[in-house]
Amino acid sequence: MAAGTLGGLRQDLFRDAFAYRPLERMRTDGPLLRQLPERMRERIAWTPHALVGTAALFVVLIGLLSADSGALRMAVGTVMLMLLPAITVLMTLVRPVGAFWISMALTPFAAAVGGHYWPWVPSTFLSHLTVLVVVAARTRPRTAAWMWGLTLAFGSMLENVGGWHISTTTSPFAVVSAFALLVVAVVQIRRDAEREVTVQRTVTAVERDRRTLLEERTTIARELHDVVAHHMSVVAIQAEAAPYRVENPPPELEQAFATIRENAVAALTELRRVLGVVRAEDQQAPDAPQPTLAQLDGLLANVREAGLETEKTVTGAVRELPQGVELSAYRIIQEALSNTLRHAPGATAKVEIGYVLGGLGLRVVNGPPTGPVKPSPGAGHGITGMRERVAMLDGDMTAVATAEGGYEITAFIPVRLAEEPHESHETQGTHGTQGTDGTDGTHGRSDEPTGERLGARLEKREIRPAKAEEAVTAETAERA
Repeated sequence: MAAGTLGGLRQDLFRDAFAYRPLERMRTDGPLLRQLPERMRERIAWTPHALVGTAALFVVLIGLLSADSGALRMAVGTVMLMLLPAITVLMTLVRPVGAFWISMALTPFAAAVGGHYWPWVPSTFLSHLTVLVVVAARTRPRTAAWMWGLTLAFGSMLENVGGWHISTTTSPFAVVSAFALLVVAVVQIRRDAEREVTVQRTVTAVERDRRTLLEERTTIARELHDVVAHHMSVVAIQAEAAPYRVENPPPELEQAFATIRENAVAALTELRRVLGVVRAEDQQAPDAPQPTLAQLDGLLANVREAGLETEKTVTGAVRELPQGVELSAYRIIQEALSNTLRHAPGATAKVEIGYVLGGLGLRVVNGPPTGPVKPSPGAGHGITGMRERVAMLDGDMTAVATAEGGYEITAFIPVRLAEEPHESHETQGTHGTQGTDGTDGTHGRSDEPTGERLGARLEKREIRPAKAEEAVTAETAERA
């Protein structure tokens, strides 16, 4: 313990005691100071330096009042009682620990010149107290404790040396400085605690976002398995049945189909093995086919029963898209409507789907809430999951608040023509625009983009990719 104590003393007050450590300007990014003009905030940033300069000015004034009127003693008193104590106060701006040692060394000489108080005359009393407070505010509570202890020991030693019989100031200085340093230490401990909490919250938010990404990618991996496994199973079955569709197939053809089937089965085996790594132990495989846009009407009917008025608008030639695109589009619309139910009670929502030559466009927009909004229990997976799905398919997505107080999700998923199936959904309708209730989907509000406008935006590729850092912003996390 003794070795640790001496080591802490060396580190705080002896090692690089006269190192150059300029005082930083005050931060002006707080909630109140941000409201002030830029020029005024630049001046307020120098407040700590101005306070130290004001303290040095008071030291000069007090020293002037306590100096003798004689010429020689006046000159010596001016230096010892006014200039040097003020310099030690100003020195805390650049070399704080060095200012403490110089102030300690100056104390007996100034007291010898002052002649009325021992060991701290009024000017050195104020200057040394200011030095202790400034150095304690710039270092840490342990350093403040060391300085107070050394100051008290030094003052007690001076009281018992030389046989002085003058009014002593060690006890008053010990009480006043202890109270001042205690206040500084409490403020500093509180500030460090707030900084630690802020850092911890930041780390927690980053870890939560990473965990959200991993969970969503795991979900996507399971759904991707269902999509790919279906097609690979069809390939294996057709390859096994193909030789029986013709009479007397050549051996080369039979061998080719057998090789195709073996490769398909091997791919399925490897796919299941990889899925076993990412699948949670308590995660059950889905017992129903993965949804597509053909089941979108059922989803809209469910949210209407929950109290959300929705309108669907479809533009372009409706056609069947790759199963992964259909599944991701369905999940994005599902999550956007769920967010509307959760964060905008009483609002109305509009779903726009645009089939264009290069892919699929989605737009889900809701109006402002008309009912009480319950506080969110924390950051969810909604916006992050949407971005993961769109990024997996090399698409673009934006998630922004509207000027009316609602929210808008816009996404474009590219699909190459070679990837598009040739069959089309009969249940989705034909060319044009149609609402789920059988009415024309363009009879919505005139101030909102219609499905045709969405298609035009998609053709022009006006939907820009969202920035990567938007996935972890507070607004989208709270929205999710």
